[in-house]
Amino acid sequence: MRRGVRLGVDAGSVRIGIARSDPAGILASPLETVRNGKGDIERIAWLVAENEAVEVIVGLPTSLSGREGPAAGEARRFASRIARRLGAETVRLFDERLTTVTAESGLRQSGVHGQARRKVVDQAAAAVLLQAALDAERLTGRPPGEIVRGDT
Repeated sequence: MRRGVRLGVDAGSVRIGIARSDPAGILASPLETVRNGKGDIERIAWLVAENEAVEVIVGLPTSLSGREGPAAGEARRFASRIARRLGAETVRLFDERLTTVTAESGLRQSGVHGQARRKVVDQAAAAVLLQAALDAERLTGRPPGEIVRGDT
């Protein structure tokens, strides 16, 4: 398992959930919600620097069958923008199927409802995504997902 803090990014059309791992890459935790739009890439770059993150894992929304639709294209473009800002070999795309559903369920079971849940669901989804990527790396011994070069 590679060492170093990683950030997970669950990019939605309105909000972007951010999560971070511990330096050992074992546990993901919700970090922040960023508004999608002007300044979002700069805020993510600032969070990378502030947390001394070695990698950013961006969720790639695919259908249950594994097909990519318009949302996946948006995620690829967003990840490419981050990669152009941060540099080569820093950003990876990882399948995020059901992360928001899992996050919503976990928050509901924890008693977080209504407006309070809407404020943190994106962070929780990013944590679910990042935890899945960390677990995949631990299981396979290989970095998760696919590298984003920033030239798309």
